Amino acid sequence: MTGQTPQTPPMPPLPEAPAPEPAPEPAPEPAAEAAQAPEPAPEAAPAPEPAPEPALDEVPAAALDEVPEPAPEPAPKPERRKLRAALRWTAAVLVFGSLGAGVAYGISEQTRTDVPGLSTKDDGRWVYPKLTMPVLPAGAELPFDKGNPGQIHYASLSALLLPAPEGAKVAPAAGGGTNLVSADRFLAEYSADERAGMKEDLTDGGLLDIAARSWTMPDGTSTRIYLVRFRSGAFARAFNVNHLGGDLNANLLVNGVEDTAPLDESYPSGALVPSTERNVYDEAAPRGPLHVRHAYITAGDTIALIVQSKKGTAAAVPFHQTVVLQNQLLG
Repeated sequence: MTGQTPQTPPMPPLPEAPAPEPAPEPAPEPAAEAAQAPEPAPEAAPAPEPAPEPALDEVPAAALDEVPEPAPEPAPKPERRKLRAALRWTAAVLVFGSLGAGVAYGISEQTRTDVPGLSTKDDGRWVYPKLTMPVLPAGAELPFDKGNPGQIHYASLSALLLPAPEGAKVAPAAGGGTNLVSADRFLAEYSADERAGMKEDLTDGGLLDIAARSWTMPDGTSTRIYLVRFRSGAFARAFNVNHLGGDLNANLLVNGVEDTAPLDESYPSGALVPSTERNVYDEAAPRGPLHVRHAYITAGDTIALIVQSKKGTAAAVPFHQTVVLQNQLLG
């Protein structure tokens, strides 16, 4: 439900242990534990074999709703099943599964005390609605499955956008409610000197469409997210290398950054989503009237730009939370 922090589903109860079996004649022996076989009495016939102990209920490694994991990814990409270890910082757990003729997955919030370094009662995180991916068309593969060499997201691009958190004032959706915007709107985030070359490479480099969402929180923090989808993962990676880069300082500054934007060293190292890349930047001091943070996520055929700014100081926690959740939606 929008505006409420979802609860992690309870773990399934352990099965009761089987009833102990009586020892064989001549004299009754104390019942043994169900997990151990009783020892035979001296010079007596061997005790009958105990019934096998029922196996404990198992929870799939990458989910809490008992759905199977997707097939492992081709080398050298990390296996999707490692997601559970990579997302310990986040406020969400990614769940994959097969539903009827399509595929869907969702994200639910972890317990606050499970998040290293964020165990206080109010750590500044925003309350996002439960995140759910749309069902894919019958036969469609997830972007990093073996049968999807182009690493294509078959879900609606608008549906892959992170929704606004509770309390946000959301800008009206563009494109008649589809959230689709023009290349010029995306390029407006950069200096006018950079736009011509970037637009040419977008036009000639396999651009399909761009979706955007923006909102403002009560404290004045502004967030803008763009998803730029190309014809394949190769086109997306080429645009990323040619323009966005991944150096220790952002090669391409977004509007509002006064001087430099180095890599954000406070971004949690464990907040990684397999098969995706991210570069997270924080504007260096001295700053202008706005403090600007921004990040790029490259996930198959799609590049995400996330910009968060605020007068004075833009808090790190909600920015990191936003990047992680958007990264999971694309992973």
